[in-house]
Amino acid sequence: MVSVLVLGLTGYGWATFQTLHEGLSTTDVIGWAVPDKATDLLLVGLDSRTDAHDNPLARDVLARLRAGDNEGELTDTMILVRIPHDGQHAVAISLPRDLYVELPDGYGKHKLNSAFVRARNATAARLVAQGADPATVRTESIAAGRKLLLQAVKDLTGVGIDHYAEINLLGFSLLTDAVGGVEVCLNAPAHDRFSGANFPAGPQLISGPDALAFVRQRHGLPRGDLDRIVRQQAYLASLAHKVLTAGTLANPSRINQLINATQQSLVLDEGFDVLDFAGRIQGLAAGVTGQVFGV
Repeated sequence: MVSVLVLGLTGYGWATFQTLHEGLSTTDVIGWAVPDKATDLLLVGLDSRTDAHDNPLARDVLARLRAGDNEGELTDTMILVRIPHDGQHAVAISLPRDLYVELPDGYGKHKLNSAFVRARNATAARLVAQGADPATVRTESIAAGRKLLLQAVKDLTGVGIDHYAEINLLGFSLLTDAVGGVEVCLNAPAHDRFSGANFPAGPQLISGPDALAFVRQRHGLPRGDLDRIVRQQAYLASLAHKVLTAGTLANPSRINQLINATQQSLVLDEGFDVLDFAGRIQGLAAGVTGQVFGV
């Protein structure tokens, strides 16, 4: 989910990750984009019960994540990161999941977070009718879902997208464990059976499944998904601070955990150079600011 941006924010440490690209999953999803004055990255948190290589997660893993059953694979977290070429500051624009938009290719007007699954299901049905084998159906239908989502975001924002990065539920949990958890602070207790959130009020250290529940909760929050977005942005800032100030990247064990989490959970477009991107994020003069699209 939003944790993928932290991999970029910790760019100075990735120069030592010689094995990073080994085992990474990639996807052919980026078409031609009109050059402008920024590099634009679409970060997607996929509510998936598989890892980055499309292997189903074991039942005990799903139980620890409190993921429940969900065949929808909705893209409940979507963040457009604009990194200017002048090196001044980047903007992370969160796209609310419930935005109603006109989807491309005649899919009609629906919630933005349904673009992926609508194209995936339609493509799968067509390929099955044509007699395609299951592996081809799965691979090509997922690619179609990613492409429709990316085009829908382009149409909505008017921004050409240069890169795509997707992270699943497991990855977010693994990454937060790898950095030893992060500090958050709640003004009031939070209890939600849907996400598994169960937190007291006040400052606390959370990681793994608890961190996942923290950023997934929207039920019981005054503004629903908008408050969840605020949580995600606050958590992202806290996670980045933890990595940059706690010596995480000087710890070989932590580095190995970060690499493992990345390879299990991250899907990138084929032209994405992680080290180059990380270096550009690190070199920003004014850091990264968070915004919510349309708010």
